[in-house]
Amino acid sequence: MVKLIHTLADHGDDVNCCAFSSSLLATCSLDKTIRLYSLSDFAELPHSPLKFHTYAVHCCCFSPSGHVLASCSTDGTTVLWNTQTGETLAVMEQPTGSPVRVCRFSPDSTCLVSGAADGTVVLWNAQTYKLYRCGSVKDGSLVACAFSPTGNLFVTGSSCGDLTVWDDKMRCLHSEKAHDLGITCCDFSSQPVSDGEQGLHFFRLASCGQDCQIKIWVVSFTHILVSSFCFMNARSSQNSGYRSVDKSVIVYDTNTENILHTLTQHTRYVTSCAFAPNTLLFATGSMDKTVNIWQFDLETPCQARSTEDQAKQFTEDWSEDDVSMWLCAQGLSDLVGVFKMNNIDGRELLNLTKESLADDLKIESLGLRSKVLRKIEELRTKVKTLSSGIPDEFLCPITRELMKEPVIASDGYSYEKEAMENWISKKKRTSPMTNLVLPSMVLTPNRTLKMAISRWLETHQK
Repeated sequence: MVKLIHTLADHGDDVNCCAFSSSLLATCSLDKTIRLYSLSDFAELPHSPLKFHTYAVHCCCFSPSGHVLASCSTDGTTVLWNTQTGETLAVMEQPTGSPVRVCRFSPDSTCLVSGAADGTVVLWNAQTYKLYRCGSVKDGSLVACAFSPTGNLFVTGSSCGDLTVWDDKMRCLHSEKAHDLGITCCDFSSQPVSDGEQGLHFFRLASCGQDCQIKIWVVSFTHILVSSFCFMNARSSQNSGYRSVDKSVIVYDTNTENILHTLTQHTRYVTSCAFAPNTLLFATGSMDKTVNIWQFDLETPCQARSTEDQAKQFTEDWSEDDVSMWLCAQGLSDLVGVFKMNNIDGRELLNLTKESLADDLKIESLGLRSKVLRKIEELRTKVKTLSSGIPDEFLCPITRELMKEPVIASDGYSYEKEAMENWISKKKRTSPMTNLVLPSMVLTPNRTLKMAISRWLETHQK
């Protein structure tokens, strides 16, 4: 299970990036600032926000020790900060003066890479703050970068869709057209993959792009091997978390390629996500100006396997303890004792009705019964979606059918055009999702979602 434990709403504009150290969370924004928070209580540090950049801050990252933070901006600079005092340690100007889109520390903290909008990539000495080597890609802006866990390789991704592999001397080892419409992010897995026959070790690299695909690559110092699989309608972040223009965050099991969680609490596009290194925390940043902090429970009953397995697990396989965990995750922990006393397992849970909640479980509160029924209906809907194999974000929230002409309403959610027009025509000025008054009746075509649905249909109707 994953639960939202905190929301940070201090930035005045879109959040562009989130990054963790072992004790801190850093966020940066179009509002030109970087903010630092303690992981102990999510309080903002006294010397935060950090202010130097004169334009939007696109990326921030911690050194492996967590003592130094790097940030880069449209103003053409990469700045190093002392995380304990907020002091500016160095201001490193991109040689061409181009806006800097991405920065990353090497695993040993000796080097820092900065990638710019004109395709230039700079390897800096992180101790002397001097330029070490400089290179460039053929086309496009550099928007993504990741070091291999050993530090002898790093990969850059461009807006033209190229993945380029460099060694620590800035020699270009390989370039590959990875995504047709441009790369949005890439990152290495920390765990090596072993070739049992030859004893070689490789690292998996995830890349994600505007083509709605996530690809997994196998990379070594002497071999560039492709082993790709694709998930629709997602954009990549670190480890097994993916961010999306449909406002959702999808967490995958990288071993089975199955979806573990879909998080939908942001009200605008999700721009960044990051895993904490030593705790079960996960942060997501969005164009809604907020950062959500999530906590994972590894003992989840929703361990993803195949789509059919997930559906079966929801309908048949939950034990009484699994149901208890589900109740706690839904904020219904007071009912755990009642459900256990009546031996409610997964099958019984899905068969509960208004009458059985009142007569058999003796839940007297009408409001509480209604809440339990809403949560059970959400669970039934999820089971139905998993059984059909259709991604939930492709289904209209009103009809629960695959959308043909998705539109975005003023509540920020997407609906089938005809269904939403019918909803409004019945003088319902409230959101079907939030029940709040709609600030506007304007419906905007969601072309991005329509294109993703079309691609999914092409793949699954062959």
